[in-house]
Amino acid sequence: MEWLGDMTAHFGLDLFKLLNKENNGNVFFSPASISTAIGMLLLGARGATAAQLRKVLFSEQDTESLRVKAEEKEVIEKTEEIHHQFQMFLSEISKLTNNHELKIANRLFGEKTYLFLQKYLDYVEKYYHASLEPVDFVNAADESRKKINSWVESQTHEKIKDLFPNASLNSSIKLVVVNVVYFKGQWDREFKKEQTKEEEFWLDKNTSKPVLMMTQRHTFSFTFLKDLQAKILGIPYKNNELSMFVLLPNDVDGLEKIIDKISPEDLKEWTGPGQMEERRVDLRLPRFEVADSYDLQAPLAALGLEEAFSEPKADYSGMSPHSTLSARKFLHRSFVVVTEEGTEATAATSIGFRVTLEPDYETVHCNHPFLFFVRHNESNSILFFGRFSSP
Repeated sequence: MEWLGDMTAHFGLDLFKLLNKENNGNVFFSPASISTAIGMLLLGARGATAAQLRKVLFSEQDTESLRVKAEEKEVIEKTEEIHHQFQMFLSEISKLTNNHELKIANRLFGEKTYLFLQKYLDYVEKYYHASLEPVDFVNAADESRKKINSWVESQTHEKIKDLFPNASLNSSIKLVVVNVVYFKGQWDREFKKEQTKEEEFWLDKNTSKPVLMMTQRHTFSFTFLKDLQAKILGIPYKNNELSMFVLLPNDVDGLEKIIDKISPEDLKEWTGPGQMEERRVDLRLPRFEVADSYDLQAPLAALGLEEAFSEPKADYSGMSPHSTLSARKFLHRSFVVVTEEGTEATAATSIGFRVTLEPDYETVHCNHPFLFFVRHNESNSILFFGRFSSP
């Protein structure tokens, strides 16, 4: 699944840079989940629409290779391999249930008067563990909205409600693509609650907000990025199946200065096997909760998917024989809580104490904006990518 790891890094960082420009606060989304939905669209797309979807998923090198060979067989074989890798990835993710809960759920909601090809329905179930739900947008748009919202609630233990607000869907909708990501993780080594105390988190050099800052002194994977004047720390979850990586600039206002300098290749190199050193670290990480929602139609169009959401041009003839079928909504909702245990916990304020540092401890004090991402270590896939900049 090496391709999947490279793809989620490229796609995730490209999408993050777009969302980062549009959002002043926190950013949090799942590259792996969104790309699976794009894969579902690719499964039913044809012609120029399929070409655009492939370009987003494939690396530039792969895309050039397909262009040069220009043989339909090569394109089909490559596309089938992509669907197969998604199938293996989602199967592997579904096994991760012992020490944390990770749910990547995808669903297509289609207007019931449209005929969807059985071959497509079979394949989307096989490769993406998803199904197409017939709904009545034409005569019962609001009831369809409630049905979609109810499904989202059931997938997230009621953490995400009212994904679609009142009157947000109407009779013109033919297809809705929904991604739901839910994550509850348990740290391999928990933070001690008695060491959690209130500190200031600096939004910039002049503005701060109080946060509950967790503290832990332990051995972590660590890299100092001299050129960027930043640090990367890896924090494993139970069984080391997943890890959270934190990229913290030295300066309070340093994050925005380095975001455009970071490439997907950099992320892979910095966090790859043998690149990070095991170092004793004094880590201070704020408790935080991020829940975010995006309509991704515009950002994905900016990444090259103009035709995928264009009613006159979109070609989903592999999904439905109706030539007018087009995707008009592409929503993504994500939710994460980080606490001492690494899981959701009842809020509690504890007065802690400061530990005197020994000279050979690295300091990673996350009291100003930082990037974080959660990686599935076996596939090297970035499941979640975010920026925490405002408590």
